[in-house]
Amino acid sequence: MKKLICILILVFILGFVLNGVGYSQELKRAEFSGSWYPAHPDKLKSMLDTLLRNAAPDLEKEKILGIIVPHAGYIYSASVAAQGFKILENKQVRHVILLGASHKYYFEGVSIYPQGSFETPLGNLTVDSKLASQFRDLSFVQFEPKYFMREHSLEVELPFIKKIIPAAQIVPILFGKVTHDQMQQLAQKLLEIASGTDILIVVSSDLSHFHPYYKAGKIDQDTIQLIETCNTRRLWETREYEGGRACGICPIVTFLEYSKKRSAKIKILKYANSGDTAGGRGRVVGYVSAVAYLEPTHYKSNKVHSKEEKMQEYTLSEEEKLTLLQIARKILEAHLKGEKLPQFKIDSSNLSQKRGAFVTLKKKGQLRGCIGRIVADTPLYDVISNVAIDSAVHDPRFPPVRYEELKDIEIEISVLTPFTEVKNIEEIEVGTHGLMIRKGFHSGLLLPQVPTEYGWDRQTFLQHTCLKAGLPPSAYSDKGATLYRFSAIVFGESDSNENSE
Repeated sequence: MKKLICILILVFILGFVLNGVGYSQELKRAEFSGSWYPAHPDKLKSMLDTLLRNAAPDLEKEKILGIIVPHAGYIYSASVAAQGFKILENKQVRHVILLGASHKYYFEGVSIYPQGSFETPLGNLTVDSKLASQFRDLSFVQFEPKYFMREHSLEVELPFIKKIIPAAQIVPILFGKVTHDQMQQLAQKLLEIASGTDILIVVSSDLSHFHPYYKAGKIDQDTIQLIETCNTRRLWETREYEGGRACGICPIVTFLEYSKKRSAKIKILKYANSGDTAGGRGRVVGYVSAVAYLEPTHYKSNKVHSKEEKMQEYTLSEEEKLTLLQIARKILEAHLKGEKLPQFKIDSSNLSQKRGAFVTLKKKGQLRGCIGRIVADTPLYDVISNVAIDSAVHDPRFPPVRYEELKDIEIEISVLTPFTEVKNIEEIEVGTHGLMIRKGFHSGLLLPQVPTEYGWDRQTFLQHTCLKAGLPPSAYSDKGATLYRFSAIVFGESDSNENSE
């Protein structure tokens, strides 16, 4: 009897240890197979084949940045999810970042599964630990595997990923309680990573929960319109509307902020709720499938211009400069007062050209915010409208600008020429050229006026560009580092005031 008790204790301890190993890092077991989706590989494969065969999205040549898909049991939501995953067929994707909300655990910030693999009936998916580590510099990120236990939101997406992209590596990210500023920082980090690695983002979220069929449809259609128009401000401010727009509202907002930074378009692929699929209509859950993509002409130009491209001649009249400054000022006033943003009718062909640009805010001569867009895929006047707001409220180096501060803030605009690769640093003219460096996951940019303001020579300018990218000062000479130069038309409100006197 004693021998039997000892054996049982040993088995219990061994099971606890083995479970702890799987729990901590090595293999995250599939916990919802056999309930939320088939556990048998053949049955699961057959179901996915049928679902994908019946899905027919019409994007083929576009560059896919990511998808939003639901995460309920397959009999309820898989037909909607299949529309999103179908669009990934035959796409060359190796790195998938999953964004989902925690349903079981409460914690601050976001948690990333650090390493190991996730089990599916179709085979395991490996966690890209190197890619995951790129998020370590965000103060609100933690790496806690336990938050992924008994969490269905990411697990139900994995069989689709394994089926469509069998060789993909994943980075699973769960959202706890986060602020809007933290979502902005995470979106910026995704943008930085995407500059060096081809990533695909899968956002896992259902829409409204447990309303009657017709009420749910009304709430969900309002949410879908906000997603389609990338209206993240209203999505966030009304997130508790009618009991909650979506359980994954934070992953959705983060993804849409990232999509805006990439100048992506959003397409709604399919909507349904559980009353349309396999449930009653008294209390339903809403599901949507959506995709963020770049049109072929856009993503080709999304790369930095090659050495063959020449710096293009481009000028702006004083009247056109004044118009852009007025747009930036009026947009900021309306946004910071919480008013409806004004619409502008622009007749100038110069202001309608697609150009990259930065908006710099200075308060009593000190930098108060600076954000821009280097990809020339949006009309200039529209770029200024967008980045003026970003500079005021989304520059992570500063707290958001308050309306009361505007009277003390000067707006400066830098309209960029295309980028040219630097082969010899002697090509760089301080006071004429801005610089951007890229190396691996790192990139940094300084505008042409920066070295003049600080009195830097060429060497110091190069070193500070490296530091801006988070690289050692001498990294510009490293193998694998690429330098680009560009020019800019720089003008500010002080220039306009001088001309008007």
